[in-house]
Amino acid sequence: MKRTIPIAEFPLAHTKEGIISITHIEEPYGEGSKPVVSIGISINGEKPDWKAHIPYENIDDVISALQAAKEKYKKA
Repeated sequence: MKRTIPIAEFPLAHTKEGIISITHIEEPYGEGSKPVVSIGISINGEKPDWKAHIPYENIDDVISALQAAKEKYKKA
């Protein structure tokens, strides 16, 4: 049975009401499917406009890629 557990929520930079939400989802694709972390982006502070489901086995790779992007492209 699909179950969603909120983990964190914080403002989306450069928006007035935008939110980034992080949730744990159990059985996201039906009975027996493995849990994922969902990253939701809401522009108006309501239901997410975009979502990405990341299997727990891929989290370290995603974090590494995000860190690399930040180091290479973030301007001071």
